[in-house]
Amino acid sequence: MNLSEFRSGWKVLILALLGIAVSINAVLLYGFGALVIPFEEAFGWDRGSQQVAISFLYGGAVIGLQAVGWVNIAFGVRATTVASLLLMGLGYLACIPLLGGSIWSLYILFGILPIVGMGALAITWTQLINLWFVENRGLALAIGLSGTGLTAAVMPSAIAACIESWGWPSVFVLLAVLNFVLIPLTLMLFRFPRASLSSSEGGDESKSIAALGGVDFKKGVVSRRFWTCNIAIALVVSAVMGMITNGVPMLQNMGFSGKEAGYIFSTFGASLVLGRLTVGFFLDRYWPPGVAAFSLMIPAVGCVIFYTGSDSIPVMMLAVGLVGAGAGAEFDVAAFLMAKFFGLKDYGRLMGFHQALITVASAMAPLLFAAMYKASAGYQAMLVYCIFATAVGGAMLLSLGRPPEFSGGQAKAD
Repeated sequence: MNLSEFRSGWKVLILALLGIAVSINAVLLYGFGALVIPFEEAFGWDRGSQQVAISFLYGGAVIGLQAVGWVNIAFGVRATTVASLLLMGLGYLACIPLLGGSIWSLYILFGILPIVGMGALAITWTQLINLWFVENRGLALAIGLSGTGLTAAVMPSAIAACIESWGWPSVFVLLAVLNFVLIPLTLMLFRFPRASLSSSEGGDESKSIAALGGVDFKKGVVSRRFWTCNIAIALVVSAVMGMITNGVPMLQNMGFSGKEAGYIFSTFGASLVLGRLTVGFFLDRYWPPGVAAFSLMIPAVGCVIFYTGSDSIPVMMLAVGLVGAGAGAEFDVAAFLMAKFFGLKDYGRLMGFHQALITVASAMAPLLFAAMYKASAGYQAMLVYCIFATAVGGAMLLSLGRPPEFSGGQAKAD
């Protein structure tokens, strides 16, 4: 294993990990649950209505993901990222006086925040990792994207502690500070691996990135491989979202107590990180579509165990772990395959378009599963869909074939 890339790029990798950890989709998704009761007590917003805010968050992320690639081209990646961190911090602080009264204040703010913070979404940090790492790209992406696991582990308790000590406004002060602290780190550490890239600004920077080689947006967005990735990963993501949101109640339906169900589902977080790192390691060493297909089909086995049912806690922990392992691989697989099959020339716009589609799938999945549950009065129909979606979605990636090679600013871009 050649560690030279890690010796030269470890500072950038840590920056990307922190950037992903504090990105709005991570902190608000994992921390929102701790805000629900305080909002209910402060403003009288019922818990069900508050959940709609996550849909607005996803909707804003779709717009931000579409726009960021174009803004990067116009102003440069580094400048866009710094500006987004600043605007995100100010946006969080603006939530303190603006939240209240109608619940639409929550919806609108949650929709706007990922737009003003578009340059600090995970797509920017994965682009930076892709530029620095070639031989160890899969493992580097896995390490960077483990920032979401860090957020899931730390943010709920941190938010709860803030609320207990200083009330709900302190949460937005905390989130603002996290973004502000990242600004000087970004100014110091955000750089590209080639001197020609790091010294460029604005449009020149984007031209230098384009020189790395790859497929341009117009050609990539209509290619069969691009839509194979889109459909395959959307199927798997929709299934995993259903398992995440329904896992605990399904376990309770099987006869486990609420405490037992929570204990069983705690396996999800650890398996997510482990799956992410393992898949990243193998993506660098074996045929990427094969590794990707296998990793995304693993949740199907977990769904089968849920479907057949078991009263054994270890067996159900295994089922949850298999689903979590696949969930951990999703974004790694997407970021790796986009760079591998389309190069880095237009990675920002292609990955942004892909992630917008995946975000829509994530937002629609709970609605689909709610309809399935209502129609079948149980979880069996949903589990059949999840088995099908993960098995077919993973298998579709086998049709990608051999990755192309791109020449340009680096000897080989893939």
